[in-house]
Amino acid sequence: MVKVRKVGSRGTKSYEKDEGPQNWAGDAYRKTELAKLKKIPKGETMHLGRGVRTTKAESLPKPKNRPSTEGMTRVTGRGTSSRKSKNKGS
Repeated sequence: MVKVRKVGSRGTKSYEKDEGPQNWAGDAYRKTELAKLKKIPKGETMHLGRGVRTTKAESLPKPKNRPSTEGMTRVTGRGTSSRKSKNKGS
């Protein structure tokens, strides 16, 4: 747990809160997303987008691992330079 200082009410209030792990990006998000998909019954209909599309929970794709880009050229510095990527994937 990490103590975080939060600001509320247009900046007039501040309080401290214990924050758990951040699961909104990367490998942690993939694991959380997969756990949520396993809890949903197979015949359940889900509403997607702004509620205009529907699909069955079993037809949703499983989250994939991030592919490796190691050795590929990565453009940096507003396109003025480049370097080799060190990303080994997940």
